[in-house]
Amino acid sequence: MAENEPARMKRGLKNRHMQMIALGGAIGTGLFYGSTGAIALAGPAVMLAYLLGGMVIFLIMRMLGEMAVEEPVSGSFSYYAAKYWGRFPGFMAGWNYWFNYVIVSMAELTAVGIYMNFWLPDLPQWISALACLVLITCANLINVRAYGEMEFWMALVKVAAILLMIVLGLYLLFTGADFPENLANLWNHGGFLPRGWDGLAMSLTVVMFSFGGIELIGITAGEAENPEQTIPKAINGVIVRILLFYVGTMAVLMALWPWNEVGAKASPFVQIFSNVGMPAAAHILNFVVLTAAISVYNSAIYSNSRMLYGLASNDDAPRFLAKLSGSGVPVQGIFISSGITLLVVILNYLFPGRVFVYFLSVATAAAVVDWVVICLTHMKFRNHCEREGHVTKFRSLLYPWANYFCLVFFAGVIYYMTKLPGMRPAVIVLPVWLMLLWLGFRYRERKRQ
Repeated sequence: MAENEPARMKRGLKNRHMQMIALGGAIGTGLFYGSTGAIALAGPAVMLAYLLGGMVIFLIMRMLGEMAVEEPVSGSFSYYAAKYWGRFPGFMAGWNYWFNYVIVSMAELTAVGIYMNFWLPDLPQWISALACLVLITCANLINVRAYGEMEFWMALVKVAAILLMIVLGLYLLFTGADFPENLANLWNHGGFLPRGWDGLAMSLTVVMFSFGGIELIGITAGEAENPEQTIPKAINGVIVRILLFYVGTMAVLMALWPWNEVGAKASPFVQIFSNVGMPAAAHILNFVVLTAAISVYNSAIYSNSRMLYGLASNDDAPRFLAKLSGSGVPVQGIFISSGITLLVVILNYLFPGRVFVYFLSVATAAAVVDWVVICLTHMKFRNHCEREGHVTKFRSLLYPWANYFCLVFFAGVIYYMTKLPGMRPAVIVLPVWLMLLWLGFRYRERKRQ
């Protein structure tokens, strides 16, 4: 590299990294623990909720993938929104995504301390959280391949745990003395829809946020080797993984036990491992959820630093955030994202309370905003391509009807969030957050002039 040539992002993510990043993005604590709440709302019909939610997410991923293959840049849908829709949508999408993942990373980092207390009850939670923060931050500072390697192995742990649970669950199902009568658990105990269609719809508000983070594959486009091949492969495998990991897991759980007993005494994972004669079930589960929490934090630091880089490159954030190290890493973005997370962990330790829960509820609504932006930006992108007579390489499905369907679906999710007390505050605060983003955008525009 010439002395005056600026550093650039390195395409260091191989196909196996991309596959496991996409795979791990579909598996998180939302499945390990959050599924219990979805089951309580929908009963056996939770399988339909995961199937429908998974189909919507797959459609969104194909929209993002079509744009990412044409222009594999860091900043992903924030860059596309600014280019094809307007400056404010790009500004809003980027900062909303960054905010969303800062909040999520706060929760996961705090969770690391809680999980470590399972084995070391006398260890202060802030020590575990700080150790995780330092380790993950240092790994991300090396180069993008270091992030890819860490995420590859942590995603492998999550995938292995899910597959093991499904295999053991099927073993219990087919070798039980009451097989095939136990399959009646799918329609007994109040029927397949014990809470009615409203229960199914409300469960979608929980289910959809289990899929939060799956759009990370679009963020990695700027650093993927041969993105024209790796991105389509990773995205096309999403629907299969959703069917196997989410719908398959729910089907096994619903057939094994009455829906109102799943997770009543312990996590579904613990129930299956314990019933198959594994006394270390709680230790296995704790290791898996600890890995999942670290994995999410790893991806949050990675994606947030790249989003800040993309915003700065588009002059929507301070220019110093667009500087890269010699290995092509946005060091300032990593330090800022990591540093803010550390601040909140300290505050959470000094002032424990319920305020953190309200932050999380806002973050869940922010995820819907990002998905809506992807959907609308894709429509603008396709209109641009049609005017230019350009045929894209990796076309989305059922355009534009899929876009309309997804928008109606997300409007329904927001509506049903208002019916759940724990999520209602997020819907109330959401317009205030969008107004703050608008004011931030106007301030940035005045500074440009």
